[in-house]
Amino acid sequence: RGINFLDKWLAEHLPNAITDDPVAVSDLADECIKAALREGIAPWEIDEEVGSVFEAIFEAMQHRDGSLAD
Repeated sequence: RGINFLDKWLAEHLPNAITDDPVAVSDLADECIKAALREGIAPWEIDEEVGSVFEAIFEAMQHRDGSLAD
């Protein structure tokens, strides 16, 4: 459930965000967590799937062109 939410959220929000600034990525992570809470999804449900929402968003930003993660 957590990973499904994150995947959908990333698909909807990353096309509008272009940055590699850690502060901006942190803001996106905060927005994601707030959106998850509004949907009744606890942050730990996402974290247990990806480890860290911040790192998942940062990694997704680094591989926006469709390249594979290292």
